[in-house]
Amino acid sequence: MLKIVIVDDQVIFRESLKFIVEQDSEMKVMGCGGNGKEALRLCDQYRPDLVLMDIMMPEYNGVEGTRLIKEKYKDIKIVILTTFNDEENVSQALKYGADGYILKDIKPEELILTIKGVASGLNIIHKSTFDNVVKQFNETEPTAASVGTENSVIAEFTEREIEMIRLIAAGKSNKEIAAKLFLTEGSVKNIITTMLRKLNLEDRIQLVVLAVKMGLV
Repeated sequence: MLKIVIVDDQVIFRESLKFIVEQDSEMKVMGCGGNGKEALRLCDQYRPDLVLMDIMMPEYNGVEGTRLIKEKYKDIKIVILTTFNDEENVSQALKYGADGYILKDIKPEELILTIKGVASGLNIIHKSTFDNVVKQFNETEPTAASVGTENSVIAEFTEREIEMIRLIAAGKSNKEIAAKLFLTEGSVKNIITTMLRKLNLEDRIQLVVLAVKMGLV
């Protein structure tokens, strides 16, 4: 049974979400809140598997809520659900560890699939939102002089590093990557750090975006 927490400042919307989610016999809504601070309190109380959270809320928005929850509970999955296609907030939420980002016009059956997919370890981002994140990355990515052409970047990586990038893009944790590649968790962390330094990138999100551009995933 998947334990879900729903956070949205519009009571009627979160109650509608609760109704939709609980139509699935494999999920149960443990509680509902109206801002990011309440989201953390609900996580303290129920230790849910996943939080469905709006991004535009008073006091503590979804970005801040994501930061608070992930700092304390890295294993709790977070799906940001919003009407806004806001590149800056998308990037911040992902940077703080959000596991999915979808728009509120999603169909009920797609919402259920998203929740189950994220709970199983996938990272799910609405296509139009992902396109905007890629666009934002394009505008701020390192120059060709610092990383070379896409083909030369691929050539610099070993087969194991390329496989690791694919696993990161699939939403796998360092522990899961280590088990898959028969490495220690520390070795995986060191290899990822080396790859980020090699490409002059800041985090795993930028690495995944570049991997998409390079055709690795």
